[in-house]
Amino acid sequence: MIAVRIGPDLRMAVVGSPAYFATYGKPKTPQDLAKHNCINLRLQTYGGLYAWEFEKGGRELRVRVEGQLVFNGTAPMLDAALAGFGLAYLPEDHVRAHLADGRLIRVLADWCPAYPGYHLYYPSRRQPTPAFALLVNALRYRG
Repeated sequence: MIAVRIGPDLRMAVVGSPAYFATYGKPKTPQDLAKHNCINLRLQTYGGLYAWEFEKGGRELRVRVEGQLVFNGTAPMLDAALAGFGLAYLPEDHVRAHLADGRLIRVLADWCPAYPGYHLYYPSRRQPTPAFALLVNALRYRG
């Protein structure tokens, strides 16, 4: 198989509204999330609620969080976090503008390392078709 990088590294972010943090305080470690109202994501392909993934100093940690809200997409999770209903675990690029304007605050950033972005995987062939070669070249990440 051949892997071609088609996107930048990705990083997750734990975010909440200033109003939420004013009421409940900020978690210092992933274990502190047990004391918070977290907004869960249900993935059909995952087989249940998504466990939030953290890493620090080579130590990997998956945390199953609790909360009153469960969604099957990131857009309603973002809306709920903006409205102050709890903490959300979302891709950094989804929340960047809201962090910049102060509508969201990020916590546990040192526990959220970057991981390799999207790749296109395809079987190796001696001579791919010209159309496929153009597609691969167009998708190739050049960042």
